Amino acid sequence: MSETDHHAVDLRGVVKRYGDFTAVHRTDLSIEEGSFLTLLGPSGCGKTTTLRMIAGLTSITEGEVAIKGRRVNDLPIHKRNLGVVFQNYALFPHKTVWDNVAFGLKYRKTPADETKRRVGEALELVQLPHAADRAPSQLSGGQQQRIALARAIVVRPDVLLLDEPLSALDANLREDMRVELKRIQHTLGITTIFVTHDQSEALAMSDRIVVMSDGRVEQVGDPQAVYNRPASEFVAGFLGNSNILPARILAREGERAEVEVEGLGALLATVEPQDPRPLARGETVKLAIRAEKLALSPAIGAEAPGPDAAALAGRIATVDYQGQVARYFLEAGQRQLQSVNAIDEHPLPEGAEVSIRVRARDCVILPA
Repeated sequence: MSETDHHAVDLRGVVKRYGDFTAVHRTDLSIEEGSFLTLLGPSGCGKTTTLRMIAGLTSITEGEVAIKGRRVNDLPIHKRNLGVVFQNYALFPHKTVWDNVAFGLKYRKTPADETKRRVGEALELVQLPHAADRAPSQLSGGQQQRIALARAIVVRPDVLLLDEPLSALDANLREDMRVELKRIQHTLGITTIFVTHDQSEALAMSDRIVVMSDGRVEQVGDPQAVYNRPASEFVAGFLGNSNILPARILAREGERAEVEVEGLGALLATVEPQDPRPLARGETVKLAIRAEKLALSPAIGAEAPGPDAAALAGRIATVDYQGQVARYFLEAGQRQLQSVNAIDEHPLPEGAEVSIRVRARDCVILPA
């Protein structure tokens, strides 16, 4: 069995150009069977264009797309055995829910008894069996989203493509639906490619995340790796709140490096064993520290930070109260930092002097 036999989708040197503009630069990507992969990035980064090339809705300028090992560059969407859910759901307003879900099966000339069984199963899976006779206009936004999903999965596609399907929902319903969507995907074991600009959706739902910027893949990895060990300044800045600081290498010994941060002083950073960079003395780099990794405590009587951490003196300039947490904007040395800390009832006040603990394992060295 070849390695590609485990892949539901392969992109090999895929490029998309519109005249002189390159929307997607040369991209290689393999998506494993049964996995949930998210294309994440800001508007215009190429994520939807990539999804549409997989679907056959956008032509490929260069390269090859294969689904389950079969080259599909020249196949129209209806011959690729895909399920697709768009942002606007695209339900037929003049058809009942049952007829909407059954549409793909009728197009495939599925026998009536099998159609009835599979539509029933799909509506049960999305927990809307009672809505079969209703019109889409009689359903809430969340229910319409579930019906669009049922219509996509009822044909038993090889791959499910989801183009920002939750973005039209309000915040609370969007959180509920992402849990529901992941449950359905896990139940079916269907390979899913999900497009979003929402980092919380990507982190909560994905087996792997592909972070894109300006038509290029910045990083591919599981949510924990992408979040905790960003590969570039863009990834560090796009996911979560990060402090990105100019620095230079003072010394390196094994998996530890000492760096001098401009206007802040010396800090320790952890170096990944697989990092190929020499990180020689004097080399200019960037240091990324997630805001929630900076722990604050009152400056007077603060505990010692430990052998692999540093304690910086700082002052709270601004407090952004967010309920369970507070986002603090800090003045430390000659730099401004941000920290996100859990709170009990009341955040630390503006103007308070604090000790800022910085652990080596939370400092990520980025290319300059």
